[in-house]
Amino acid sequence: MREDPGDEIAALAADIREHLTFFRDIGATDIGGSMRPPLAFGPSESASADSIPTADTETRAITLSNRANQVVDPESQTQVGPSLEQAPRNAPQFNLFGEVVQEAYNRNVTVIKASPETNSPSEISRDGSLDEIRSDIGECTRCHLHEQRTNIVFGEGNPAADLVFVGEGPGAEEDRTGRPFVGKAGKLLDKIIEAIGMRRSDVYIANVVKCRPPDNRTPERDEAATCGPFLFRQLGFIRPKVIVALGAPALQCLTGSREGITKVRGHWQEWNGIRVMPTYHPAYLLRVPDKKKETWEDMKRVRDYIVNGGVYPGERE
Repeated sequence: MREDPGDEIAALAADIREHLTFFRDIGATDIGGSMRPPLAFGPSESASADSIPTADTETRAITLSNRANQVVDPESQTQVGPSLEQAPRNAPQFNLFGEVVQEAYNRNVTVIKASPETNSPSEISRDGSLDEIRSDIGECTRCHLHEQRTNIVFGEGNPAADLVFVGEGPGAEEDRTGRPFVGKAGKLLDKIIEAIGMRRSDVYIANVVKCRPPDNRTPERDEAATCGPFLFRQLGFIRPKVIVALGAPALQCLTGSREGITKVRGHWQEWNGIRVMPTYHPAYLLRVPDKKKETWEDMKRVRDYIVNGGVYPGERE
């Protein structure tokens, strides 16, 4: 049976609206042409269930009508049910913006075993609480990065997060404050998180190394090997559904891969049974804003995977 043309147009309009919302939220002003805002969402500048054309009310109920990632009544905009993650398994598989999840997202998973130098555990274990892990780091002098640091940047966020972002190392602002991703790149990361319907407090954010490399250079192999085990312990405690590797150093630490981020971004990897999505580092996006569109595609896949309980249509559990 052929699809109704009206449904096809509505789906296309929803997709365009979603793309424009993301580009606006992450501060993109140019995506290869003039970007005009004809699809305004009103005074709140956020998408509501009523503003997104969809096929039925059940679809509309599972939209980004608030930042709390909850199922809401499409008329009253009040929470009436569990989070999307708790939706019945036999319910239609819609993403946060009300569009049907496409099987085109269902690419093969690449499983890469970490090399010995990454010190990745052979299997994931819940080794102490985050506070205990931080205590074990202490006032670390295990590598020479401690010589110029102001603060150790351990990581922060929801200890039960479904989504963890891993960067390469702290910058100047992070070194000053002791918090990850709080500079310009951090502000862009916040916008990316919000654009997929989450808040910074919903996720966990960490880095491969906990001390700032001089002049923000890439962490050296011995530095990553020294600090990596603490990151692995953090991930083992949190046990997220998805890890987003921001840039090649994060991906290489997690998987042992030596591939460049341009070649592997958008393709699922795996760390100890947890999905890993490689994508561009926000600092790179600030320098090369044209890559924001590719990052958006990567983050859509992350969002849809989490919303659907870690399963895509046609994919084995």
